Amino acid sequence: MSKPKGIITPKEAKALNERWMETRSQAVDRAAHKTDNCSSWWSLEDIRAYLDFAEAEAKKLGYTMDGIRVYLGAYGNDEPEDKAGYTTMFFAPTGSSNGTSERSKSEFTAQLNATNGDIPGGPPLNAGSGGNPPNATYPN
Repeated sequence: MSKPKGIITPKEAKALNERWMETRSQAVDRAAHKTDNCSSWWSLEDIRAYLDFAEAEAKKLGYTMDGIRVYLGAYGNDEPEDKAGYTTMFFAPTGSSNGTSERSKSEFTAQLNATNGDIPGGPPLNAGSGGNPPNATYPN
C-alpha cells in the first residue's frame, strides 16, 4: 500500500498542536469561559460508515463526492453538560455536481461544479468525542 498524500510525522503533528496551543488555546478558553476541547475523536467504524453514507447521499443529490471538509463548531449552553459550550468538529462532504441537481441549474452552476465545494444538502457528521481532558494535547 502506498502512503497517502498529506501524511506527516508524529513530530510534525506535535509541533502543529503545540503551536495551536501556544497561539490560540488561551483565546478559545477565554471565549468558552472554561478549558475548551482541542481535539475530537471518531471510531474507525463510524468514519467508514459515514463515508459510505455521505457518498450515497451525494449521489442521490446529483453530486460526485470527492472528499470531506472539517469544520470547527461550538455547542450552545443549552446542551448536556458534557457538551455545553465546548468546541466541536464536524465533517461535511465535498464534491462536484453531476449536472442533475436542481441547484446545478441555477446561476451558480460554475461555482457548484467546482471540485472540493461543500455538497448542498450533504449530510455532515458530528458527535465525535471531545478530548479527555478537553485540553489533552497530541499525542493523547
